[in-house]
Amino acid sequence: MTHRSHSSATTSTPVTDARRAAADVCADLRTGVLLDAAFDRRTHALDGRDRRWTQELVYGMLRRRGWIDHALLPRVRGGLARLDADLADLIRLGSYQLLEMGSVPPYAAIAQTVELAKQRHGLGASKLVNAVLRRLDRERSSLGADLPTDPIDALSTEFSHPRWLVARWVARFGPVETRALLEANNREAPVIVRPWGLVREQLEAMLETSGVRTDEAPLADDSIRIHGPVSLFELSAFTQGSCFVQDPAATMVTRYAALPAGATVADLCSAPGGKSIEMARTAALVISGDLSASRLNRLAQTKRRLELPNVAPVAFDARQPAIRPVDAVLVDAPCTGTGTFRRHPDARWRLRLSDLAVTALMQRDILRSAARLVKPGGLLIYSTCSLEPEENEAQVEAFLAAHPGWRLDPPGEGTVPAATIDHGYLRVLPHTHGADGAFAARLRSPA
Repeated sequence: MTHRSHSSATTSTPVTDARRAAADVCADLRTGVLLDAAFDRRTHALDGRDRRWTQELVYGMLRRRGWIDHALLPRVRGGLARLDADLADLIRLGSYQLLEMGSVPPYAAIAQTVELAKQRHGLGASKLVNAVLRRLDRERSSLGADLPTDPIDALSTEFSHPRWLVARWVARFGPVETRALLEANNREAPVIVRPWGLVREQLEAMLETSGVRTDEAPLADDSIRIHGPVSLFELSAFTQGSCFVQDPAATMVTRYAALPAGATVADLCSAPGGKSIEMARTAALVISGDLSASRLNRLAQTKRRLELPNVAPVAFDARQPAIRPVDAVLVDAPCTGTGTFRRHPDARWRLRLSDLAVTALMQRDILRSAARLVKPGGLLIYSTCSLEPEENEAQVEAFLAAHPGWRLDPPGEGTVPAATIDHGYLRVLPHTHGADGAFAARLRSPA
């Protein structure tokens, strides 16, 4: 999309670089770029403070987009759908600043958005934006009084999730638990780091020396939660290779795997590589494969930073991996990612019900290929960051039915917290465990 530039004889408010970047991130998302990639691309030139502000704005707006659209519906004649998509996103960004960002004075939220609309879409568009945001500001006390009467519609609107997904979750979890899940998905995802080459207490001391506030992380007793706005690339503990970032859900998958020390392991869908790193603590060799060379490059950077001699990044298709049989294989399968909405708030708006069938087919093919790489008596760990049964237990049940002799072989008691084990599977839920959602099955091949 090309944006028209308009000059004006009147004195205009200079638009901040952070707000321009936010608008450009939204434009990238509409072309199919993923949020993290779009954010990195559009904010790399900003200083740390502006990057954090932009992240708060864009990620926050996406978490609340459904609610914002509901609030705007009676205040934009014909609704947002009739507007140019870029202009609609500018109004959403302005609305989020106005309603949710206490650090932004209302006049600034309005004036900056109006000017940005004028520069990108002309004077008429800027007048529309001005009228809509001023009305929203005047009527903010009445927002939320007009939630739909249908309980599914009400949850979908209040917590900004697609209706079809809310309906699925209510059918499975019930309305009370679904509400808790939706609330958890709308919280900002914390930064959790794991020590490397030192113990938790040493890493904690290093971080606190750098002025970083820390806290315990859920589930993983040796992980550390970082509080407040911090740029990891400015922390010596990170740049010197004393820690890496990993959500406790991912840590639980590798603990649940309970791989034997000295094993040769293939991680078939490995990038960006956190699970490969974790398995490298005890494995003799981790073959880290991924289809995406650019994502593998991130793993290669981490390998250099942490000095990992026993991790070997290799580009290959997990459906046709050209490696000899090994002691254990991890399939961290591509999935719909419904367990990571707090971290990837754009995903909830991209996802379609039909995607479940597409990912399930791919997962089945990868699982079938992975089984051929496991030595007799070896382990196959299947995991996803999805909450959906079609991608999780249904996949495992279908695999076991088609592969006689294979069996579910959960790890010993105490390997992971008992609350994360469900009928032998690992199941981590955002609203229950305070981490990303994850599922895993530990499968043993016939000897």
